This record gives sequence, C-alpha cells and structure tokens, in this order.
Amino acid sequence: MNDVTSSSGDALSRLAAAAGILPEYLDVAGARHITSGATQRTLLAAMGMELQSDADAAAALAEREAREWRRVLPPVIVFSVGDVALSLEVRLPRALAEGAMRWTLIAEQGEHWSGDFPVGDLRPTDERDIDGVVWVRARLTLPKTAAAVGLGYHRFELEAGDRTTTTTLIVAPARCYEPPALGDDGRVWGFAVQLYSVRSRRNWGIGDLTDLRHLTEFAASVGADIIALNPLHAPSPVALQHASPYSPSSRLFGNPLYLDIEAIPEFAHCAPALRAVGNADFQSRLHWLRKGDLVGYRVTAAAKRQVLELLYRHFMDKHRGRNDDRDRAFSEYLARGGEALRRHALFEALAQMLHGAGVAAVADWRRWPASLRDVNGSAVAAFAAANNERVEFHAWVQWQVDTQLEAAAARSSSLGLRVGIQADLAVGIDPGGSESWSDPSLYATTASIGAPPDSYNPAGQNWGLPPLIPDHLREAAYAPFIATLRASMRAAGALRIDHVMGLLRLYWVPAGAAADAGAYVRYPFDDLLAILALESDRNRCLVIGEDLGTVPDEARTGLHRVGALSSRPLYFQHQPDGEFTRPAEYPRNAVVSVGTHDLPTLKGFWIGADLDAREALLPLPSPENRYAQNVERTGQRRRLIHALQLEGLLPQGVDPYHAAQGQWSSELGLALQRYLARTPAKILLVAMEDAFEQREQVNLPGTVDERPNWRRKLPRNLEEWADDPAVRALIDAVRAER
Repeated sequence: MNDVTSSSGDALSRLAAAAGILPEYLDVAGARHITSGATQRTLLAAMGMELQSDADAAAALAEREAREWRRVLPPVIVFSVGDVALSLEVRLPRALAEGAMRWTLIAEQGEHWSGDFPVGDLRPTDERDIDGVVWVRARLTLPKTAAAVGLGYHRFELEAGDRTTTTTLIVAPARCYEPPALGDDGRVWGFAVQLYSVRSRRNWGIGDLTDLRHLTEFAASVGADIIALNPLHAPSPVALQHASPYSPSSRLFGNPLYLDIEAIPEFAHCAPALRAVGNADFQSRLHWLRKGDLVGYRVTAAAKRQVLELLYRHFMDKHRGRNDDRDRAFSEYLARGGEALRRHALFEALAQMLHGAGVAAVADWRRWPASLRDVNGSAVAAFAAANNERVEFHAWVQWQVDTQLEAAAARSSSLGLRVGIQADLAVGIDPGGSESWSDPSLYATTASIGAPPDSYNPAGQNWGLPPLIPDHLREAAYAPFIATLRASMRAAGALRIDHVMGLLRLYWVPAGAAADAGAYVRYPFDDLLAILALESDRNRCLVIGEDLGTVPDEARTGLHRVGALSSRPLYFQHQPDGEFTRPAEYPRNAVVSVGTHDLPTLKGFWIGADLDAREALLPLPSPENRYAQNVERTGQRRRLIHALQLEGLLPQGVDPYHAAQGQWSSELGLALQRYLARTPAKILLVAMEDAFEQREQVNLPGTVDERPNWRRKLPRNLEEWADDPAVRALIDAVRAER
C-alpha cells in the first residue's frame, strides 16, 4: 500500500491515496494546492476505477485491501546490495502459516538456494479476517547464505501447503555507475547537439548516425569527452511532421530517419539502389534537402524509405534463408528483440498499410478500425500471418539503426572519449503510437503528463503523453521501466532522464481539463531508483537527471543518494538575494550548461528574442506586460554582468550599461561560457546553437505548428567546424578554464 495518506479519512481519499494520488502539493512559489474530490474521481477513473458514488469508493477500497491481503507475495521485491538481510513480507491463511514452508531462490544465472521454514521462523506483524478466512501478515528473513545471490533479477518461490507462489526479487547496487574520469576532482566537457540539426556534405538533409560517428571524432580532436544528443526514439511512421523527439511512438526502438542509407552493407552491392540514388532528380532532391535551413522530415523520409525498400529486397534475395553471416546476424537480432520488436514492427506495418489505404487519422491507433486496435486480436494475427515480409522489413530497419548506433558508440570508445555519447530518455510516449498499442493496459489513456503553473509557464503545461499507472507498473515487476532503460543505455556512456522527478511523482492532467487542474501521482521511487542503479551499473552508463521546475526535496535527495547528476543551467542558478551563483558555489555532482532545448539560446536570451517570440503569439499583447518582461530581463543581464565582473571575466571593450540593455557581442558569450567552465561540476555542456551564436531556440514550449520547433539546422557543415573561428574560439575559451 502507498504511504500517502488522506487527512479527511473518507473512502474516496483513502482509495486515491492508495492508488498514489497525492492529496496536495506545493507549487514552485510555495503555494499549497489541495486535490479536489472531483479530480480524485477523474484520475481514479483514468486508472480503471470508475466510481459513481461514495459507496463505490468504499467498495473499491475494501476490494483493494482484500486483494492485497490475499496475495502471498508481492509481484516484485527490490533490495539494495547493502541490505543486512533479505527480509520479505508474506501473507498466508493462518492454517498455512502454522505449517512448514519451503522457499527457493533461483538466481538470474541459474544458481539455486532453498530451505525450509518452520512456524517459529516467521514473525507475524498483523492479521485480517477476509470473508471468514484469517490471514496472517509476517516477515520472512532468508538465511545469510541466500544473500550471495548478488546483483540482478532473480526468481523467488514459496511453497506453503499445496500452494506455490512466485515473485521477482531484484538486488541492486547502492549507486549508479560513474566513469573513472569523474572520480576525485575529475571534470569533463563536451557538446550538446540536436542530431537532426547537423549539416554535412554527405547526409540527406538531416544529421545521421555517420555524422554522429564523425562528431565523436571531432570531439576527440579538441579534447571534449561527451556528445549530448536529443532523444533518438522511434517517431510515428506516418506523421513525421510531428517532429518533437519528446513525443515518440516508442522509446524502445530507434528513429530510422537517422540512418545513413549509404552505410548499410547492402547499398554497395545493390544495383537498383545505386541507380536510384545516382539519378539526377534524386541528387537534385538531396541537394535541396542539404541546402534548406529547416529539416524536411517528410521529403527526407520518402527518399530514405525508397532506398531502404530496395536494400531490403536485396537482403532478402541475397542473404535471407541462406545461413550466411548476414542472415544469421539478423536472425539473432530478431531473437534478442523478441515480442517487443515483433509488436513494434507489426505496428509499423499496419500503420503503413492503413496510410496507403487512405484511412483517416492513421497516426493514432485509437482511431484505427476496431479489429486492429487489439494487438492480441484475430484480425491483427491474420494480418501478421499474411504480411510476414512487411513486418520483417520494419524489424530489419531497426537492425540497421541499432548497428549504426553501436558503431558510433564503438568509435567513441576507441577514440578514448571518457564519457562518450549521452542519450536522452523522453518522459513519455505518444498515446497513439507503437508502445501504447503494444500494451495499452499499462497507461492511463484519459489523463496526460504535464506540469503545474510556474514562472515560465503560468498556465501550466499539458504534454499530451499518457502516464504509466503505478499499480500496473508494479504488477509487471517493473519490466516496462527496465526495458526502456536498457534500450536507451545500450549504446550510451551517459543517459539524461527527462523530467527525472517522474520517478517520484508525475503531474496528471485529466482529459479535457486545463493544465492547472491536475494533481500529482506518486510512483515507487525507491524501487525505481534501485533499478536505475542496477541498469546503470550493468551498462556502465552515467545517469543525469533533468531536475528543473517544481522539484521536491525528496527527489533531489534520492537522486543524490544513488549518484545521479543534477542539471544546472545558468539561467536558473541564483542566490537568495537574486544574484547569480558564483562558479565555485555550483554543486560538484552536476551537469552545467547555459540553457536547455526548451530555453533561449545565449544570444537569444541576451537580445530578448524569446520575449519577441512569445509576444508574437499573443492575440492582443499587453504593452505593460512586455515592459515588465523587459525590465526583468534587463535586471538579469545586469546581474550576469556583475557576476562576470566578480570573476574578472568581463571582456575589455564591453560596456556594462549597453550590455545590460541588450547589446550583444561574441566576447560576452565566450566570457559566460568560461564562467560556467570554472565551476567544479563534473560535466560542462556547450550547445552548438550557442557556438554559432544562433538567435532562435530549439523549441518554444507551448507551441507546435506556430514555430518551426525541432527543425532548425546549424549554419555550418560538420566538416567545417574544426576551422570555424567561432567554434575554435569557444573551444579555446572552455579549455582555458576546464
């Protein structure tokens, strides 16, 4: 049962608390918000508990409590390697509790431990009469020899009478993995890059995984040790204009748009593909895609899809079923991917089929024909049987994505980057995408993840992403969370977890409600942190939490305890008196940067481009409001100038008065990067948008079609970065301090 309790004590509040719905929260300004009964009912309904009356709430609560008492073992039990003993809670009918029991612990690698427990070894803590049967709750402590099971995911069985019950037993390390380079006083720096934004002479209008490999080579050549990327998750297969990488179809698989088509092994031997790409019209299209200032997602996707189909046909004709190296490698990939890969590929094939048939709203499976919405239904099974090659095509594409991503990671390692590629894990998924279709029971489809109002978003935020239902996640022994971490960490030296506070609690907004009408729902924080540490350790992957916005102390304390780094953008680092935090006072266990993808670029911030952008979106902008924003921004600039002066970093020739009024200079930008480079923080990230002094930010939160979010390219080809004066000046400035 959840440890959150209700002050009112009524059945609805107690049921809501048991389901994880918090009775109140403090916003970023410290104001208290009480969760109303109406919101509790709505969110409980989103979790699958429809309540028409108080009597329904009382009945649901009683049934929930009875169900928990009838459960001999919980669905999953999580321990830390530092726990003194493996002690777990069991519930048994009194008649069984008074007899002998046998336990068996089966380690992940197959080793067994077992033993018998007489009555005297149980420690009863409570009992309850459920429908005339007295159930006893007790603690069962395994002998010390069982603790040798070590880290991992194990199986525990308990035989009591003629009943055998099993559970997953997870043993995790106390802390996440940390690269040796960050030990003692070690510090590293690197570049934050939106991969799609990378221009190169050879890509097809969007940065790709060969560009990523070249990025690691560039980083190594200038002494950088980390390349931080946007999420590379799988997007909608048919709605590519929805460019946000933070609303993926699936977080378990990769984005085929990042494939370097010409690096796929079949390309060099496939005459139809070589002819297609060599065609003058095709080359003209590639030239147009490369020259554009915005990524042409749909045109790029069509070009890549055309050639991928030819390459897959070549693979099928020359390799599939021939038991050669390529065929065996693909078969092994299919086996590793298992049911999750099959379902994702099946979803992609269905979406493409429906798109070709002209079905409306094909991008959202919830609006597909009813027979195709059930992944386990007969219609889907019939489609899979009749279209095996089409399904296998999409699995083959994922094989290419994984192969190229692993090649980039291997190159990073061989070059000696001390952290390497930093992956990014989105906080949620598209409700109409592959991952929710594959198992919709995990998600609350009539609620969305968001954020309560704060100073940057006074109306609150609704991100349109369905939250995982805490009870269902636990019932699945956290398997969805584990799979998501593994997919993101597999080829990464570090993983940034977007909105990491979601491991503790998520802000749920009921469907149809305003963003300020939501409530927080609590998750099994300690268990999720332990699993995070285990997967981090296994994958040798550093963990970075994006802990911005309304962050409870419990979240920061827990993340610090397991060794996850905090995110500390310059814009948010203030002292109680409003002055900017001095470099020496930054925390050590942190990643520092000027901003993030959702915040203004450094130049944009200084000249007020973000204020201009927001004002342009208002139907009737208020002069008074803009004046107040200008006054506030001038104060921020003035305080930053003062911070530079205190550090002796204000460049000669920069006039403090005019700079505070918004006068920009390259020297000022370099000084602010040097300011951050002086901090003791373990990682410094420099956004390439700031290296090139771009005005517009990557994404303006709260906008979709109003702005070209997630589409802008960097101004120079990757091949030219090493000789670009602005890039060289930035590298020299950072290295001088770092």
